[in-house]
Amino acid sequence: MSIIQPRTLKGFRDYLPVPMAARERVLEVARSVYRSFGFVPIETPVLEYSEILFGKGGEESDRQMYRFEDNGGRDVAMRFDLTVPLARFAAQHVGTLGTPFKRYQVGPVWRGENTQRGRYREFVQFDFDTIGTESLVADVETLVVVHDLFVALDISDFKIHFNNRDLLNGLLERLGLLERGASVLRALDKLPKIGADAVRAELHESSAATSEQADAILALAELRGTNDEVLAALPAIVGESPHAVTGLAAIKTVLEGVRAAGVADSRVRLDVSIARGLTYYTGTVFETFLEDLPSIGSVCSGGRYDDLASLYTKQRLPGIGGSLGVDRLMAAIDELGLIDDRGATADVFIPYFAKDRINDYLSLAERLRKAGLSVELYPEPRKLGAQMKYADRRGHRLAIVVGDREWEAGTAQIKDLASATAQEVAFANLVERCAALLEDGV
Repeated sequence: MSIIQPRTLKGFRDYLPVPMAARERVLEVARSVYRSFGFVPIETPVLEYSEILFGKGGEESDRQMYRFEDNGGRDVAMRFDLTVPLARFAAQHVGTLGTPFKRYQVGPVWRGENTQRGRYREFVQFDFDTIGTESLVADVETLVVVHDLFVALDISDFKIHFNNRDLLNGLLERLGLLERGASVLRALDKLPKIGADAVRAELHESSAATSEQADAILALAELRGTNDEVLAALPAIVGESPHAVTGLAAIKTVLEGVRAAGVADSRVRLDVSIARGLTYYTGTVFETFLEDLPSIGSVCSGGRYDDLASLYTKQRLPGIGGSLGVDRLMAAIDELGLIDDRGATADVFIPYFAKDRINDYLSLAERLRKAGLSVELYPEPRKLGAQMKYADRRGHRLAIVVGDREWEAGTAQIKDLASATAQEVAFANLVERCAALLEDGV
């Protein structure tokens, strides 16, 4: 039988231990931050009926969707994000959940798009959402969660860019283009990638915007200044339509709220160019950028989607949330040199080289684990030097070396693998000393 070439599909990846361990540490931090705000975990299926997903994210999402007929002849599709399945989930289970309902969920999603740096066809999102309230408190809290998440990840140079869809809708209302808002949003969402001239051309082509209308739209998108300066300049640009008044009031409330929550203006920017391409967004929208790597794009995005659940239920279930792009964030962290290169998940390594003492090694390892230490025991009685090279390569922090002499004496050698220092400790003091060394190395 011929050997099958081991390979992965374009846009899909295997994760080796070192990057996977780093990803898990990021997920643990995110989970801890979400839980601290009262969000609870849920899970939804990878596959949904196509009617649940199709047409919910816009034409581009529909083109990129993995859609097929399963063995039962059902028209199904793989989720392209975690928000649309959440809307279905909330509509289906709201009687049990109650509102407001705050959830978090981590999982892979699939989009058949062109691959690029930090962008794949299978990627992981870690979302948090609040369902069942239109209160701007939820909008404020969403931005605060994002802020606290990046602080907890020890990423200092980040900025949350936020906007409100009602601002653009107010301008489009004044310009007579409100009915073509979806195509305008798609064009504006490309502004950072293709530039103003290309967006202007697309507005002419896709939205039939005149030169004056396109110029007015770009004048809004390119407005710059401090948060207060932008806020002060907006009324003259967007006008006084109901959408514009609502959007301006919401932005002012959100800015005041995040400041009250302790978020500095240096971390939040009112950026009226932020549009978000997905069509289900309604009010607040945001994207989060790393100041040292602006070219990598947003690493955490989201917004308010007050009408999405109405596709599945007559009960009004407005929502707002954010999505951490785990793969893009990991690509950024790697490029910034912030990846911890340890693949080991256990801090302590015990080499097994006194061949007849396997039960003693097993007993020692279990005693240390019961005391709260993470321990890996080597499974074969090989030469000590080879086992220590294994421990060093894996990234263990301590090695507990116990040979025949130490077993007889009731002592162990604790080796600090980072500093290459060692000390002999009695078994009675082993747990306490290991814990102290690990604490000092934090």
